[in-house]
Amino acid sequence: MYKHIILAYDGSASGQKALLEIRELAHWGQPQLTLVAVVPTPLDVGSMEMGYYTSTNTAAMEQQLTAQLNEGVATLKAMGFAAQGAVLKGEVIKALTSHAEQVSADLLVVGHKHEKNLLRRWWSGSTAKSLVEESPCNVLIVVERSD
Repeated sequence: MYKHIILAYDGSASGQKALLEIRELAHWGQPQLTLVAVVPTPLDVGSMEMGYYTSTNTAAMEQQLTAQLNEGVATLKAMGFAAQGAVLKGEVIKALTSHAEQVSADLLVVGHKHEKNLLRRWWSGSTAKSLVEESPCNVLIVVERSD
């Protein structure tokens, strides 16, 4: 089955759902599990809704993501899986696909929340679609539907 699974993990509800999904997949072959989070560079992020990120914002984001990764890794290790975490920096799609290629991952798992609001869907674009197009390996998208 899979030898190395990467989970793009941010601690969100869709990320938690994806964590449970890889737990099920990992029972089939005991792959290496890597949870990754991406800290965007200050120029990569900005919107009317979120504001613009500065180096101070990204440092705080990196600390928060590191803590969330550590919790996710601890959860997987407590279940008996070989797991590690990695904080990546840069544009999300490029960082994830480059890391997947560097570590020879054969599955990249991402959580995705369906947005019912048309404006939010338009504004956020399709990270999942871009990831599928750019990924060097299989991609599993774990869907969380908004109510």
